[in-house]
Amino acid sequence: MKYKILVAEDDKDIAEFIKLYLENEGYEVVLAQDGLIAYEETHKEKIDLAVVDIMLPKMNGYDLIKKIREDSNIPIVILSAKNLDSDKILGLDLGADDYLTKPFNPLELIARIKSNIRRYYSLGSQVDAGEAKGKRILRVGDLTLDEEEVTLKKGDTVIMITPTEYKMMVLFMKSPGKVFTKMQIYQAVSGESYVNDDNTLMVHISNLRDKIEDNPREPKYIKNIRGIGYKIEKL
Repeated sequence: MKYKILVAEDDKDIAEFIKLYLENEGYEVVLAQDGLIAYEETHKEKIDLAVVDIMLPKMNGYDLIKKIREDSNIPIVILSAKNLDSDKILGLDLGADDYLTKPFNPLELIARIKSNIRRYYSLGSQVDAGEAKGKRILRVGDLTLDEEEVTLKKGDTVIMITPTEYKMMVLFMKSPGKVFTKMQIYQAVSGESYVNDDNTLMVHISNLRDKIEDNPREPKYIKNIRGIGYKIEKL
């Protein structure tokens, strides 16, 4: 399968540079020089992953991510010169899956893209007819996760989550009560021994709590075990 990557970047040289590397890796590339065009492309094309600059004309990257997340959970990798922790946290908080700062190593960008695509398409969203007929459904309290439909519900309400958040919920809900270290969570969501930093993990946990908890400040589901990691409670 040839994956299609949207690159939202207003610097033509950087955009063409990224396109060259991606095409050499076998990806199809759609370029957009401003946020409005990028958003339109997500409806015109079947986009598998978006690489988004923050400082885009017409619609900045933050607003673009918010618009994409209204109706899509495709992986989003931010590529930006804004390198403060607050910038990264805001981007992840709005629904991005990864954040890479400029200047950047194109090989690292390719690795991040591959990791996010592998993560997204290993969620079970492509189910072969020959696979097990029984539904793979996980339940904890009011939460229901359907691994075939790749959906998370709280009661009857579908909760929009990112691929990274989904992967974390699969890990937690398959083993309620089990404490997972940060390293184990990193490995589960990326297939690697590390990914980004502790701030990134904390943002993803915070986002999940905002979506599934009645009161995120007093979480009923996702609990922090100080000095060890996180677990989802048996309910």
